[in-house]
Amino acid sequence: MIKWALIFAVIAIVAGILGFGGIAGAAAGIAKFLAILALIVFLIFLVLGFTVAKKIVD
Repeated sequence: MIKWALIFAVIAIVAGILGFGGIAGAAAGIAKFLAILALIVFLIFLVLGFTVAKKIVD
């Protein structure tokens, strides 16, 4: 998911440099959404990892 966020961020930067404002904005929005989604999934798995590890150790 982070890979796709980085790809869309690069597309947004290149499109912005070339003057394609609409495409750059759309690609930046998608990259932002994917990065936030990846962060949320990471945090969920982090919390689950700590809770499951605590139950296994006890």
